[in-house]
Amino acid sequence: MNYSFELPPRSTKLDALREEVREFLIKNLSSIPMHMRARSWHGFDAEFSRKVAERGWVGMTWPKKYGGQERTMLERYVVLEEMVAAGAPVNAHWTGDRQSGQLLLRYGTDHQKESILPKVARGEIFFCIGMSEPDAGSDLANIRTRATRAPGGWIVNGTKIWTSGAHQKHYMIMLARTRPPEDDRHAGMSQFMVDLGLPGIAVRPIRNMAGELHFNEVVFTDCFLPDDCLVGTEGDGWKQVMSELSFERSGPERFLTAQILLRELVRIAGQQPGDEVSAAIGSLVAHLATLRRMSFAVASALQDKREVGTIASIVKDLGSVFEQSIPDIARQVLSLEQLQDEEFQDVFRYTMLASPSFSIYGGTREILRSIIGKSLQAA
Repeated sequence: MNYSFELPPRSTKLDALREEVREFLIKNLSSIPMHMRARSWHGFDAEFSRKVAERGWVGMTWPKKYGGQERTMLERYVVLEEMVAAGAPVNAHWTGDRQSGQLLLRYGTDHQKESILPKVARGEIFFCIGMSEPDAGSDLANIRTRATRAPGGWIVNGTKIWTSGAHQKHYMIMLARTRPPEDDRHAGMSQFMVDLGLPGIAVRPIRNMAGELHFNEVVFTDCFLPDDCLVGTEGDGWKQVMSELSFERSGPERFLTAQILLRELVRIAGQQPGDEVSAAIGSLVAHLATLRRMSFAVASALQDKREVGTIASIVKDLGSVFEQSIPDIARQVLSLEQLQDEEFQDVFRYTMLASPSFSIYGGTREILRSIIGKSLQAA
């Protein structure tokens, strides 16, 4: 297996798109302070997402008949990278664009694709992910949420947790057991497209250390899902989830979540920083450039329809280590006087409190390293 990160040739078309996105962001982010931009892709702003959709930047790679633009994965990557680097509040449309829509394109019925995808592309409906559970820890195969056959559909009971933005989203792609556990722990799971407004669903926001109500616990109590909510083939949920996670683990959000703090570190250091600050910034920028190259190479592999499970996991693991290092390094190298800068403090405080979550979402560090180790051993 090839684990190299090969970049595509430089493209003037991508350069022009990058400038177009930057102009859009300058116009639409001017009133958003840095401490709000520090929330990066966790920032929810439905109006902003609709503006992005109007430019054709949601569902960019999808077929035009489903509301897409039939553009390349690399064009989509450029848009995402510029959005996250600028701290744009893209959370509303992020999951639907990044993975839920891709999942429906690959496994959904014609009705699901025709009725849902155009609305996602227009910024009218937003998705969240229903994978993790309170009693499963990092072991996704240990989920206990059950979907039981009933006339005309399924009855769902169970709980999902760490469900980002569920209190603000319209739909969830939910993983549940549709058969009792077997020797093969990955068998007997299925995915469902769930309207979060259905009876039998309670969404309970969880306040994190940064004071945000971003994560949620979602409880299903005898919730009835019609047959047409099933995504793909009953029992193939594990395979479908693994393909979905390839899109989740390799994007620019995996190394740019703390980008605004890095920008603030450069600003506060000034034009002539001391040797220690210069060395720290130089090291961080070198790491950033390397991760960007790796992540862009994964986007190129996705464009070529190559398998990216392992290399996407590598990017996500290294990216979270990098992101979590930025607040610690800033605190070590800046003077007490520099740390008193009010705007810097606001960005630093938020990033420091949010940073423990960087190594959790998208797969914990232990799970990712297990995937990488097993793949390397098999090779």
